[in-house]
Amino acid sequence: MDTQYDFLAIGDIVTEPFIRLKEAEAYCDLDQENCKLCMRFGDKIPYESATLCRGVGNSANAAVSAARLGLKSALFAYIGDDEIGKGNIEELKMNNVSTDLMQTTPGMQSNYHYVLWYDVERTILVKHTEFPYAIPKDMPAPKWIYLSSLASNSGPFHIEIAEYLKSHPEVKLAFQPGTFQMRLGTDTLKDIYARTEIFFCNFEEAKRILKTTEEDKIQLMQMIHNLGPKLVIVTDGIKGAYAYDGKDAWFMPVYPHEPFERTGAGDAFSSTLTSAIAKGMSLQDALLWAPINSMSVVNYIGAQKGLLTEEALKEYLAKAPADYKPKKIN
Repeated sequence: MDTQYDFLAIGDIVTEPFIRLKEAEAYCDLDQENCKLCMRFGDKIPYESATLCRGVGNSANAAVSAARLGLKSALFAYIGDDEIGKGNIEELKMNNVSTDLMQTTPGMQSNYHYVLWYDVERTILVKHTEFPYAIPKDMPAPKWIYLSSLASNSGPFHIEIAEYLKSHPEVKLAFQPGTFQMRLGTDTLKDIYARTEIFFCNFEEAKRILKTTEEDKIQLMQMIHNLGPKLVIVTDGIKGAYAYDGKDAWFMPVYPHEPFERTGAGDAFSSTLTSAIAKGMSLQDALLWAPINSMSVVNYIGAQKGLLTEEALKEYLAKAPADYKPKKIN
């Protein structure tokens, strides 16, 4: 196996039915934080529609995003020897993502999550199968590895990834930690953080990762930068995104839009920015691309249907308002 990929995503792949709820309510604090989805307990609750999305998940979404933008993209993930897994493989192939590194484990179930969709937000019921993660001995060294969500038994696998990166110093790493990777902690993943070229998380995740109540986004990015990542990106939903390269901090507004369903916005942002930099673009130009793909994704059901080609993305950029540009904030 001597193929060199521009973009190799590593992380779990899942199938997700999107269930659009009809009779539910969301309760939030006055500042629209700590929201809870509520439904009648012990009752039959009508739903509006159900849409099945195959071959998704943080890393799978990123691999599809990179492929749409013209990069030679692959996914390294595990599936069970079942129809769900076969459907995921089919979906990747239809999206021009290489499946040569995909691993099938007999006797185990492919990941299957449930998305409860209410208004423009979603709540996801997750169950990650604990696959026997291991890097293939003949895995070619890609130009970029994009690492994201894995199951709770993946601690040793992260050590293996760090060793692989140590023996392949030419490979650059983008890291968008998932739930269990955040729980593993920065000490357990210190070698991953130290090797990271671009780090992504949202504002609340940054506080959780750092175990801090710090509210200042520049301070949070500096604290993450001190763990090793060269470039730190912290997103803040519809309020925009922030970037810090160790010297300068930037704010990037969202591309104007009205969201339909917000699943995949973060994945689109992170993978698009990584893909742009992998294509040789500057941080400032990459920041112009990323919110556009996020905007497009949230106008469709699921995380992949709205992902844009480079040509389509540039068409949106040409129509952007005058104030749609990164602004230095320090």
